[in-house]
Amino acid sequence: MLQTTMLMQQPLDIRIGLRSAQGRRSSNDDFVRAYMDEAASNMDVLALVADGTGGSPGGRLAAETCVRSFLEAYLNQPLTLSVERAALQALKGVNSWLYAQGRSGHHREGLVTTFSALILRGREAHIIHVGDTRIYRLRGEKLTRLTQDHTHPHPDLHHVLVRAVGMEECVRADYQRHALETHDRFLICSDGVHAVINEVKIHAILAKRGEPQEDVSQLIDAALESSGQDNATALLIDVLGLPPAQRQEIVLSLADLPIRELPKPDENVDDYELVSVVADGRYSRLFYALDLKNGKREVILKFPHPRVAHDALYRDAFARESWVAAQVQSPFVAEVLEPELGRRTRLYVVIPFYKGLTLEEKLKQSHSVGLTEGVEIAIKISKAIYALNRRRIIHRDVKPENILLEVSATGMHGLRLLDLGVARLPDVQAQEGVVPGTPSYMAPELFQGSEGDERSEVYALGVTLYRMWSGGHYPYGEIEPFSSPRFTKRTPLARYRADLPAWVDQVLMRATAIDATARYADTMELAFELENAAIKGAQQRVRHIPWLERNPLRFWQTIAALLLVLLIISLFN
Repeated sequence: MLQTTMLMQQPLDIRIGLRSAQGRRSSNDDFVRAYMDEAASNMDVLALVADGTGGSPGGRLAAETCVRSFLEAYLNQPLTLSVERAALQALKGVNSWLYAQGRSGHHREGLVTTFSALILRGREAHIIHVGDTRIYRLRGEKLTRLTQDHTHPHPDLHHVLVRAVGMEECVRADYQRHALETHDRFLICSDGVHAVINEVKIHAILAKRGEPQEDVSQLIDAALESSGQDNATALLIDVLGLPPAQRQEIVLSLADLPIRELPKPDENVDDYELVSVVADGRYSRLFYALDLKNGKREVILKFPHPRVAHDALYRDAFARESWVAAQVQSPFVAEVLEPELGRRTRLYVVIPFYKGLTLEEKLKQSHSVGLTEGVEIAIKISKAIYALNRRRIIHRDVKPENILLEVSATGMHGLRLLDLGVARLPDVQAQEGVVPGTPSYMAPELFQGSEGDERSEVYALGVTLYRMWSGGHYPYGEIEPFSSPRFTKRTPLARYRADLPAWVDQVLMRATAIDATARYADTMELAFELENAAIKGAQQRVRHIPWLERNPLRFWQTIAALLLVLLIISLFN
């Protein structure tokens, strides 16, 4: 049997390939099925493989009956049941029928089968397993076997099953639950595959990450060419995209995690080897670390400081960062990695390690940025912010320290917007009296109690770009915390960078306008004007911004002063 199934429906985005070959056996006692429950709100994906007892009259019947009956029974369970309970109840019913029928007459002897089920729901994978079919997961470059064979422990009796569906009156099945990650690859296969192909070769084929049907067919061909006498069956699932996590789920998952004393380099936390401190702030400490459970993957661990242990606002920031990263899929926004279920014993956030330096570090090294490079950086930051804003998420702390420039051997090639902990979320009321962000990048309206919107994001981006091109200066001067800025005098960019064309400062002037309505509507509008002006060069004429829009307070103060002078002159004439 050869079949390809492609499932690319939201909210879970996957691809599946499967194949079952008879091999040199007189019949094929394996059975494989992939199914998406499109009618249910949870949109479960089920991948099922069974291997009937070879050589017995009922091997094929047991495998096919087990898969089909389990699927039907599972889908008819109430949606209020957990995956674990629904799956185990379904398997219990299948086992009872096979066990009874296997003892009802000689024509039904051997109604025994192995069974492995992978059920994907939301952002989790659930495993139901009994026998010696196997489930593997390729995450990054590491291949992990997720199931244990239920066979006799003696080396000469490894082929003898000690647990299977239909073997005993009560089935003993293993259950596991794992968090899903984008680009996870799962393999379910019968012993006709894993008994003749070692895990090194399995890993080599899966690591190619070709189309699932092509790779699964290569696995089966390799098994048949390795003098395998058994049937060979395999099913491969690629996880291409995950549904957004619900914020309440994340909050609850982190609520009971303790905030402990800050760790030190060389410590091991939940199988993360802490190598060095990369940042140490007032509220958190960041470590460069190695994920020992996932092939020493390079990550950043962010731990809250014990001084905020009783502050719900800062605890919520960790949940906020995880939720936002789950909502927004953008090559310009930092990801957050979710540790395996049950692994995390204290509060922290896991972030991929991006090789590079922050824009702030770059400014300290080179003092300023050229026109072409600056426009490229500006457009990428604009896209990062817009990816959040279009989901009604306002970052509220855009600044050079939170912009990472990824670098490779050939130079800069990527950008990531960092630190989502103070983002304003849709339909979540801001805490009264709390004004997050860094004062020098905060728009004037934020100091008046505004929660922030797309135009305040434009302002922060404008200040960031001004600093990038000016070599570290601020358009209205640096603003100290807890002060009340007046926003009266803006310094032209030409004072620091006479080599840049005038249209650059015109764009930044509009972006950092005191009046929010005078700014660009969003960061993509700003990016378009920068890109358009850069293409047309000196011929591009950017709209002149009237004095009234640039500084309405100073404008009316000047008008009032002139009127007063004219009034005084008229009185003396």
